[in-house]
Formats: sequence, C-alpha cells, structure tokens
Amino acid sequence: MFFVSCAYASRDANVASSGFIDHARALIESRGGRIDHVDVTLICEEPKIAPHREAMMARLGEAVGASVHVKATTGEKLGFIGRQEGVAAMAVATLERAG
Repeated sequence: MFFVSCAYASRDANVASSGFIDHARALIESRGGRIDHVDVTLICEEPKIAPHREAMMARLGEAVGASVHVKATTGEKLGFIGRQEGVAAMAVATLERAG
C-alpha cells in the first residue's frame, strides 16, 4: 500500500498543474509504484463541467498515464464555493506495485 502526500504553498500559485502531477508520479515511481486509476471530484457552482468533462479526462489521463474519471458537484450555495469565490478539487488514486 502506498501513501503519497504533496503539499504546496502560495509560492506554487503560478506553476503549471502538470508539474504537480509529474512530481506526484515521480514520488510514486521512486517507491516502486505506478498509478492505475484516478478519480477526480470538482466542487464548484460555475462553470458547468459537463461540456469539458471528456477533454479533461483525456488530458489528465495523458498526464498521469492511467485512466481518469472526472465528476462534479456544487457547494450547495455554501461557503466560498457557494459564493462563487473559488473552486475545490479532490482526487483519489489507485496505485499498484510496478512490474
């Protein structure tokens, strides 16, 4: 079983998100693992994700080298997400031992 945690600070605000993916994948691979599947949940009021979902899954799949599923939900008009001041994302990855 693998557990990888990546924390980022404000210094990373202008870094391409693919850099974070590359970093996480490198950490996993350095420990003898590989990414098998990623499940992503986006939490936002706007924009609607459906028109972009397939493209997002394809691009993320290319970046991680595995299958990716993207889904979305709203913040139910609560907090900073509900006030449309920001968005949140959660991702869970299934990892396997390489080889």
